[in-house]
Amino acid sequence: MKRQINPITLCRPVGFAHGWLVESEAGARTLYLAGQCDYDGLGKVRAVGDLVGQLRGAMENIGHVLRDAEMGYDDLVQLNFFVLNRDDYALARRHFGEVWKALVGRHYPAMAMFMVGGLFDPQARIEIQGIAAR
Repeated sequence: MKRQINPITLCRPVGFAHGWLVESEAGARTLYLAGQCDYDGLGKVRAVGDLVGQLRGAMENIGHVLRDAEMGYDDLVQLNFFVLNRDDYALARRHFGEVWKALVGRHYPAMAMFMVGGLFDPQARIEIQGIAAR
């Protein structure tokens, strides 16, 4: 069985779903997370120009999708981070760790970081996409 996960706390998705939860008859659950940016409920970037603030917001939005799927950060098994500038990430790396520990703790899924030429929203500086399983 599969179903869309679209928390009412996030912006209304148009042409996509915030997540897809796939559940087997045996009870295994896999959640496929759409890319999340630091969007408020109206789809506007909150921390304009602040890479660390946008990381926090994107991870909080992932948390909303996880909760609506009755999962938590400890169920994350894979995350992909898309950033615009490698040097900005290198400068913010320690602060990224602080945000991570505050929200996720000491759980570290498989992760990859990609530098991209642009994101859909020109004010977004980071987008995070991934998979959770239980």
